[in-house]
Amino acid sequence: MKELEAKGIGLAAIGYDSPEIMAAFSKARGITFPLLSDAGSATIKRFGLLNPVPEMALGPGGNDPEIQKDVQRYVSVFRVNPNMVGMSFPGTFLLDKQGRVTSRHFEDFYIERNTVSSLMLKAGASGAPVAGTRIETNHLAVTAFPSDPAIAPGNRFSVALEITPRKGMHVYAPGAKGYKVIALTLDEQPWVRPQPLQYPTSTIYFYKPLKERVPVYQRAFTLTQEVVLDGTPQAQTALRGKESIAITGTLMYQACDDRECFNPASVPVSWKMNLLPILR
Repeated sequence: MKELEAKGIGLAAIGYDSPEIMAAFSKARGITFPLLSDAGSATIKRFGLLNPVPEMALGPGGNDPEIQKDVQRYVSVFRVNPNMVGMSFPGTFLLDKQGRVTSRHFEDFYIERNTVSSLMLKAGASGAPVAGTRIETNHLAVTAFPSDPAIAPGNRFSVALEITPRKGMHVYAPGAKGYKVIALTLDEQPWVRPQPLQYPTSTIYFYKPLKERVPVYQRAFTLTQEVVLDGTPQAQTALRGKESIAITGTLMYQACDDRECFNPASVPVSWKMNLLPILR
């Protein structure tokens, strides 16, 4: 909360539980931000976020195998009870000072949740990054850092590369034709699921000799890739007892200056995070 408030960001949670249940939960967990009770799930329904699976599972067709699959994914890996009717799909809205939605982040599997640090990184509101690894090449200076120093099964976090081209150089952004677009490929490993790489806005570079315009990055920019650490019971069992997890990959790019283009290059990159047990 202190870190968010220092950035001028407030926090509130909306849920379908009664004020009495929320008050007890808030007291037990030491929560200091507002928990807003959505009576009858009116706001949840108005936002189009009502989770219909609990009611379906408790209805006459509740034993249907497809509904039971949905229960496992959207409600609980254990069982459904009547108190779950009215719940929403989990998600986060980010608002500006005028109350306008600037971004939204939602999860399909109820165990998988965005970390706050990852949301702030994607929104461009993160503070000093977690201590990272510095890499120097003839064309770029790269710092690899994760959004969180420690993660747990079910966390949606981010790995990032802060990249600064050398003076007078540029690398190619998506949309560039005939050149190697800068890209990040993560190595496959069990229980780790990479999401699509996020690119920042590029600029247009005009190369006079060929009279061509291409999208490039000429100044410092950050590549961000969201990653999900599987939160299923199977993953929790496999990860139990491990103290850390490492994610490795390769950064590929082609750098050019005003006179020549260099051969495509690849650089190994890695991130290491402490591993925490899932919070029940």
